[in-house]
Amino acid sequence: MSDGTILHTVAQAYAATLCAAASDDTMVNPFSDFDILFGPAYKGISLAACTTLVLASMHGRDVKFAYDRKEAKDHGEGGNVVGWPSGRNEKWRVVIVDDVMTTGLAASSAIKLVARQGGEVVGVVQLLDREEFSEIDEQGCKVSSVMKLETLLGGKGKVRSVLKMRDLVQWLEEKEAQGQTTEEEKRSLQAMREYRDTYGISSS
Repeated sequence: MSDGTILHTVAQAYAATLCAAASDDTMVNPFSDFDILFGPAYKGISLAACTTLVLASMHGRDVKFAYDRKEAKDHGEGGNVVGWPSGRNEKWRVVIVDDVMTTGLAASSAIKLVARQGGEVVGVVQLLDREEFSEIDEQGCKVSSVMKLETLLGGKGKVRSVLKMRDLVQWLEEKEAQGQTTEEEKRSLQAMREYRDTYGISSS
């Protein structure tokens, strides 16, 4: 994501995913009313900033944007959080932007940081869900980082993804069936199938 066209496309996808999640017909929807889009350093900063712009310009949703930095500063805004608003008694409702979740450590660290700021993380949106397990629980069931994070946040549906591994596999399989895959895409598809068979949360 090193050029404007790709970054704009990705930001549009994040924004569309957030707005689709907000329209879900559920009694408690964390994405329907949040205040701040938070981008963990460093990849999350540009993703959150661009998504905030797209939410405002294309969807009419005006939310605030904040991020952290690895090293705290003693001048300017100070500290290691930039853009955090002030002047409100109740907790700010925050959605975290992630790219690809592996262990979930970055998102978990961001949740703790937001809590120290007096905010509440109500959801996470990520670009790709690998649909892989990170551990086996006491019952012998596969548990993914997404499942663990949703438990931490209070329930299913708190983590949304632009794409899932199954979406990429299906897209490549459809191209393969039409005879439109390149040799590189064929190798990628085979690698994804093998990866899913070994680490996937399900075999489907």
